[in-house]
Amino acid sequence: MSAPAVAPPPIDITPPLRPIEPPKRPKRQAPPVVQVITTAITLLSLTLLGFGGYIGFLSRLHHDREQLTAYADFRKDLALGLAPTGQTKPEDPAKVLDLGAPVAVIDIPKLHRKEVVFEGTTGGVLQQGPGHRRDTPLPGQAGVSVIMGKATTYGGPFGRLQTLLPGDEFTVVTGQGEHKFKVLGVRHGGMPVPPPPGAGQGRLVLTTAYGGMFAPTDALRVDAELTSPVQPTPQRPLRAGQLYPSEQVMAVDTGVWFPLVFIGEALLLAVALLSAARVFWGTWQAWIVAVPVVGFLGIATADHVSRLLPNLI
Repeated sequence: MSAPAVAPPPIDITPPLRPIEPPKRPKRQAPPVVQVITTAITLLSLTLLGFGGYIGFLSRLHHDREQLTAYADFRKDLALGLAPTGQTKPEDPAKVLDLGAPVAVIDIPKLHRKEVVFEGTTGGVLQQGPGHRRDTPLPGQAGVSVIMGKATTYGGPFGRLQTLLPGDEFTVVTGQGEHKFKVLGVRHGGMPVPPPPGAGQGRLVLTTAYGGMFAPTDALRVDAELTSPVQPTPQRPLRAGQLYPSEQVMAVDTGVWFPLVFIGEALLLAVALLSAARVFWGTWQAWIVAVPVVGFLGIATADHVSRLLPNLI
């Protein structure tokens, strides 16, 4: 006799119970005024951080660009015989050279440095590279010539001058040809100054900041004697005491305040407009416009603010 058939268990087709989710709260947006203020604070904070990074690191790009352009221009002037040989313009001897005009190229093999030297020693000129003190003769001429350069910012072209030793040699090219120099010594603080060169002899003093990177305590100087023939020294209409105060050692350029105010106002206005645009226009649209505009004005502001620092930093 066969066993009775067992019925299969019933299939439960009841849908599983799902946890009841609480209703989502709509995102609460801050009032437009608050959004504008927070965006402006963010932009200004990023600009301030960018200022520190630019002065410490990216300012070298400014220096490198100016050097590249000036080197090409100076080579052309040398080839055409238009390079300056004194304080005045070759094409108009009645006028002194403009601040920032290329006057020489200094090549220091030990430091692996080849730099165009510009006329003047203000902070703005030294952003481009080493500067020739205008009340001294050009390198290669009789007397004591002075070239000043930054130690830290804008490429720090003279940042390793302290590593030079007596006997090290380097050259300087001017409109009068190539001139050779030999280092006599390095001095700073109260170290004795070497006796002045004799009549018909030439000397070059390289000057930069000495001490902390952004808080130097003194100036460092490298004295070098001219070992190649002395070149004729043209008349110098500009004498000691006629320089601008901003051209002295470790001086600041107070004349930069006037343009700095206008650039700063333009930066604040751009931040305010872009902050409002983010609220009423859109986040991505505003940031696409904000990055180049605020970046350009921020770099311009940083270049001007750095001129309020000692010119040799």
